[in-house]
Amino acid sequence: MTAADATEDRSGATEAVASDALLSVQGLEKHFPVTKGLLRRQVGAVKAVDGISFDVRKGETLGLVGESGCGKSTTGRLITRLLEPTGGKVVFEGHDITHMSQGKLRPLRRDIQMIFQDPYSSLNPRHTVGAIVGAPYRIQGVQTEQGTKKAVQEILALVGLNPEHYNRYPHEFSGGQRQRIGIARTLALKPKLIIADEPVSALDVSIQAQVVNLLEDLQNELDLTYLIVAHDLSVIRHISDRVAVMYLGKIVELADRKDLYESPMHPYTTALMSAVPVPDPARRRDRERIRLQGDVPSPLNPPPACRFHTRCWKVQEICRTVEPPLAELAPRHRVACHFPENAPAGHSPGNTGTSGGTTPGDGQGPAVLTG
Repeated sequence: MTAADATEDRSGATEAVASDALLSVQGLEKHFPVTKGLLRRQVGAVKAVDGISFDVRKGETLGLVGESGCGKSTTGRLITRLLEPTGGKVVFEGHDITHMSQGKLRPLRRDIQMIFQDPYSSLNPRHTVGAIVGAPYRIQGVQTEQGTKKAVQEILALVGLNPEHYNRYPHEFSGGQRQRIGIARTLALKPKLIIADEPVSALDVSIQAQVVNLLEDLQNELDLTYLIVAHDLSVIRHISDRVAVMYLGKIVELADRKDLYESPMHPYTTALMSAVPVPDPARRRDRERIRLQGDVPSPLNPPPACRFHTRCWKVQEICRTVEPPLAELAPRHRVACHFPENAPAGHSPGNTGTSGGTTPGDGQGPAVLTG
């Protein structure tokens, strides 16, 4: 990427929009108000998503990972405008859709679709498969050359289902087949961007592999762009081109898949990677397992400055007082940490775009298990 394509922003407020970006998220926020009393007076806010920025380029797959409750699914719903953002911008194909009216959004629904997490609750049990997959044609008023039924049967065959199941109901299918029905509905209008919210978490391991391979095949065949929300690091490693790691409403690391998995820089990412099961017993014995101390803080009252400092073994005073920006410490590798792991040569600890600094080591260390 040349300087003309993007401008490095070390403040972390906004991320430069690449020339080939299909989607650009800039400083996105979602705060859910907390009210109290008969008058429903607001006494606080749950900061589910709190100022995240990233781009998704055409044809790529961006994985969004993190613990439960970190804001991954909320981010997907904000991008698809199923939730109204509190702040920031969502730009799709150069158009700001952040607060676009529902009337103006309707044509864009063809280009932005979502695969929901639960294949049991996302399908109407009173509708047949034909009605479910054909609903986008009816809602958008799209006419096909050979009729809606023929188009639906072609999509069912594309996702590996029998076209003769057109008149069956969701309860007649297994979990994996129901997820394929949801994917077929998503593909009906040939979208450009698909937000997949935990698309395989409710499925058996053998079915997970089938659905993940199906998503890859569809991407190659239809030139799709994915934003995959998941907490399974193995799935994300298999399907993603780039990976963003979220913690408590913030993106703490964003990098190419290979760089992130081989040399993670943020301590939280390092801890996540240490939790991934290793099938080789010899490698498993030699690996250190990092167990973080304490619980995840509440998004209602998140810690000041670096939100991970309450559980980090490298914490210093600067971590408690100065929020680290999401800075690019290596090519295409951005991290929000004053004392990153695997930092490139020449990086000064405590100087991630901020003033001041010290040497790590006085923080409470994690419980480290070997074997």
